[in-house]
Amino acid sequence: MRIVVTGATGNIGSVVVQRLRAEGGHDLVGMARRLPGGPDGRGVDWRPVDLTADTCHRALVEAFTGADAVVHLAWGFQPSHDLAYLAELGVGGTRRVLRAVTETGVPHLVHMSSVGAYSPKRDDRPVDESWPTGGVPSSRYSRHKSAAERLLDRHEASGAGTLVTRLRPGIVGQRAAGSALLRYGVPALVPSKALDLLPVLPMDRRLTVPMVHTDDVADAVAAVLHRRAGGAFNLAADPPVTAAVLADALGARLVHVPSAVVRVAMSAAWHARLQQVDTGWLDMGFALPTLDTTRARTELDWAPAKDGPQVLAEVIEGMREAASGRTPVLRPRTVLGALGDAVRRGPVAVRRRP
Repeated sequence: MRIVVTGATGNIGSVVVQRLRAEGGHDLVGMARRLPGGPDGRGVDWRPVDLTADTCHRALVEAFTGADAVVHLAWGFQPSHDLAYLAELGVGGTRRVLRAVTETGVPHLVHMSSVGAYSPKRDDRPVDESWPTGGVPSSRYSRHKSAAERLLDRHEASGAGTLVTRLRPGIVGQRAAGSALLRYGVPALVPSKALDLLPVLPMDRRLTVPMVHTDDVADAVAAVLHRRAGGAFNLAADPPVTAAVLADALGARLVHVPSAVVRVAMSAAWHARLQQVDTGWLDMGFALPTLDTTRARTELDWAPAKDGPQVLAEVIEGMREAASGRTPVLRPRTVLGALGDAVRRGPVAVRRRP
């Protein structure tokens, strides 16, 4: 198959490309703003693209022409203080991909949605793919994922003829994302080993979030491509991660602090530019449902190899060791390097993209 992957160098995209390349027999096109070099660039037709600008249309059309499938993974998490940029990349980028898919007649689009697209839960029961995708209003990430789902709805209603698959994973993690998570979530002055010095975790004990390993998400992508399976699929590994599991993974003692109190402190630190993660992520942790993955297990024969706590433990180990991959997104993170970037280009939370 000729398969085009957008966001092909990120946490999910890099593993999807490796997975498809290992299968052999595919004509792979990888699209990203920053492209890999060396051995990691072999076996893939790499093409630069900036999905935040309408000028990307020609590059998308050229790449999509003759494709059997497009796997749309591109998304952004930083700079968290530049909402316009994040909206242009996530929502605007999806709109631009759909326009090019329609123009070139791509028969299959696989879109990476998220648990973040779902509306707030009513109770603690896992939800299936019929749960509303209205998002969590106080989370910009959630609102954008919901808005992208509405674009897919309109595309399907237009009768364009494209088979659309929506993958809705929980939080996706792997060891190689350690440096990227440190860069996005920890101030530049804080070394990775500081995670070993956390004596207590002040967190509401009600926190429960679904997680899934990047490898298992890549398996689901391969399965829907081979089976041409349309519709939505939840992807999560049981059991979900709780506040107690998070504290245990960090080697810290959980101290129950109501989410409203944690939110105030988190908001103050974000507004003061002391840390880069906005309060919407905390709100999602308490609002979003856990996931019923029956459809993926039965129709795709999908089964995650690692459970939720195992994924979390691997992610935290990767953060402690500042683990990295070999793409620009997953590059190594050091305190000196992070400080240098902050001096030259500003903090991650407000940094302009090169």
